[in-house]
Amino acid sequence: MTLSVAFRHGFPGLDLDIRFDAPEGVTALFGPSGCGKSTTTNVIAGLLRPDSGRIALQDRVLFDGRTDLAPQARRIGYVFQDPRLFPHMTVERNLRYPSRWHRGAARDFDRVIELLALGPLLSRYPATLSGGEKQRTAIGRALLSDPALLVMDEPLAALDESRKAEIMPWLERLRDEIRLPILYVSHSVPEVLRLATTLVLMHAGRVTHAGPLSDVLADPQLAPQLGAREAGALIMARVEAREADGMLRVATSGGPMLLPDLDAPIGRLLRLRILAHEVILSRDAPHGLSALNILPTTVLQLTGGLVQLGLGRERMLAQVTPRSVAALDLRPGTACFAIVKSVSVLPA
Repeated sequence: MTLSVAFRHGFPGLDLDIRFDAPEGVTALFGPSGCGKSTTTNVIAGLLRPDSGRIALQDRVLFDGRTDLAPQARRIGYVFQDPRLFPHMTVERNLRYPSRWHRGAARDFDRVIELLALGPLLSRYPATLSGGEKQRTAIGRALLSDPALLVMDEPLAALDESRKAEIMPWLERLRDEIRLPILYVSHSVPEVLRLATTLVLMHAGRVTHAGPLSDVLADPQLAPQLGAREAGALIMARVEAREADGMLRVATSGGPMLLPDLDAPIGRLLRLRILAHEVILSRDAPHGLSALNILPTTVLQLTGGLVQLGLGRERMLAQVTPRSVAALDLRPGTACFAIVKSVSVLPA
């Protein structure tokens, strides 16, 4: 199921012209405050009528000028920064509240409880819950509204780092096990890197680019929009073995890599973040280095101090100075080696 969004809307000082598609998985809306992220989710949810446009969920039109479905008819589960739980109700009663209107809620109740590990919380009241437990309950209630789309507007923004770490695994599980589009609003790069499968970059009321997360991150013209120090690629790797010295050997499309030991079983698929400023390039295969990962690559393009490299089927970035580009004679098609320290590879 795909969400298709195209609308225009004018505010004093800001005109929005938004166009993107959100497939199954997590589509992150990313951009600075005031760029139109929350307005976009409100338009999709039917909380704000745009001046013009068309919004459709698969073949069901939510808005096109002639059609303007009411929010409750759009089948959208909305999770806000504030969990907005009913304080006089137990967790179970909060979760069962959507069953008044959605027959599927009772049928899916046990599945949602298991998915979000809410069983131990059912008899408790919101005032006794941690921030992470409240947000898990809010997500569960949204799922029990029988949604065709889940919208999450900065759901971790009000949580401290320990509570964010608590809820992140549940959001990952939601992404991997629930087959529906999830629209996730955030200005946090770590959240986007860990959760998103599709990235929509926004600036001043416009979508500057939309596409698979790995493609956007590895594009030297787009990556700086996440921040100069955040430029880098996301690559997929499968855990192959745990070495005798504790290092983890993983397979990538560009060859094997060694990482510090992670709590990951053999066969697990990992999302690895390799920052551009952590990559060193060499025209010849280096020897006698402490860095353990030396990957054969090919230069694909050079833009603004970033070199895009082919790594098997994937792409990565290296940040280099003009002097280094000249000294190595780097140009599209140049074969070289990317040197990456194991400790600089970050699990996303």
